[in-house]
Amino acid sequence: MALGPRLDLRQSQSLVMTPQLQQAIKLLALSNLELEAYLAEALEGNPLLDATSGDSDGSAGDANDSPGDDAPITEAAALDADHALSSDTGTANDLDVDMTAESFHHDSVSDNVGLSGSDSEGIDFDSFAGEDETLHGHLLSQVGERFSGLEAMIAEHLVALIDETGYLRADLAEVAQRLGVPLALVESVLAGVQCFDPSGVGGRDLAECIAIQAREADRYDPAMATMIAHLELVAKGAFPQLKRICGVDDEDLADMIRELRNYDPKPGLKFGGDATQAVVPDLFIRQTAKGWAVEINSGTLPRLLVNRRYYTELATGAAAKSKAWLSEQLASANWLVRALDQRQRTIVKVASAIVKQQEGFFLHGVAHMRPLTLRQVAEEIGMHESTVSRVTSNKYLSCPRGLFELKYFFSSGISATEGDGAVSSESIKSRIKAMIEAEDAKAILSDETIAQKLSAEGHDIARRTVVKYREAMGFGSSVQRRRQKALAG
Repeated sequence: MALGPRLDLRQSQSLVMTPQLQQAIKLLALSNLELEAYLAEALEGNPLLDATSGDSDGSAGDANDSPGDDAPITEAAALDADHALSSDTGTANDLDVDMTAESFHHDSVSDNVGLSGSDSEGIDFDSFAGEDETLHGHLLSQVGERFSGLEAMIAEHLVALIDETGYLRADLAEVAQRLGVPLALVESVLAGVQCFDPSGVGGRDLAECIAIQAREADRYDPAMATMIAHLELVAKGAFPQLKRICGVDDEDLADMIRELRNYDPKPGLKFGGDATQAVVPDLFIRQTAKGWAVEINSGTLPRLLVNRRYYTELATGAAAKSKAWLSEQLASANWLVRALDQRQRTIVKVASAIVKQQEGFFLHGVAHMRPLTLRQVAEEIGMHESTVSRVTSNKYLSCPRGLFELKYFFSSGISATEGDGAVSSESIKSRIKAMIEAEDAKAILSDETIAQKLSAEGHDIARRTVVKYREAMGFGSSVQRRRQKALAG
């Protein structure tokens, strides 16, 4: 065999992710609010893209010679598509849209608003709200009222060491050494900080936090001090032992426990924290005479269109490099409009399949949920399983029963003791929750008892599965629930 360089011709196949396909896949995984931010960047970077609101005065028509269809994207519209965008396709032919259309335009149940919300007729009352006061800010505002000079500096340092729950997570000896001050002075300043609002702040553990609140309520007598020093017995429900240690009778012990329950174990949580963000639904589900209607919520999205007139004006007399750049921007704008339209159709198509599979839930509630997997939906609508996963990520639907994440409707199944049917794990969780909430304080149900009751109802479920579902819902064991009901009584 001769040794030397040579040329070989080989044929092979490979999947190439074009930039357009990568962009379309990225759009699928975005929620409406995330897509709004993405489109804001696109509008800023592409001069040929325009956005109009639902109450446009006709200026949109000047930018586009062929305005978009005003009809909402519904289930019927989605089912008219011949092809859907999946993870293993990516050419322009895969997009079931009018390739000449330049506008992304449809309404939904909610009113359309502009990208920034400035075109909305309603008043945004949230814009008038001030920022929530943080715990550290609230405490620092009290430092100047009580301390000055060196003590104020120590107090500010201690406040900085208090966590969001209101507890001081630091060793006072280390603080004194770090600041170069006597330990007695740090302890004295801490005693002053513990008098700040909210009551109980600055405690180094739960017992000290509760003791501070008891002192301010003038309830820190010897018996209460003893109980606070033995909180582990309260948690265990060891009432006979507590009565003996505290030297009180049943009536006094019950009164002390009621007082103890009024104290806040985490006083710092009244302040601070991130602002609560309202969940905006991506889809609306409603029942009509012809069945279930699925509509995209386009109220948070602008109407995108390609401004061809502006392109013509800029291209006239422009240099070759400028024309090439404008052509690139025009192609990018056209692709984005088509990708957005296909995204909406794909989302509605997936949601329609979910509604069809889980119709029992929408009609009768969680007890009638069926087990459902991504593969089942993917096979029904002819898409790839990964595409369905992207569509259902971080997206919510609003229906007469409330607001639900699309992922909520996918769950494993529990086989029935009779027949071939199966029920959703969410349905089993709902049944377990109902049993626990309805149990009597004198007859707490064990996990084995719950499993037997479910088996009697026709659900083949093991005790360890009951334990897993119970813990996932935040319910304690039968022993813990018995103690809680005893304390509540």
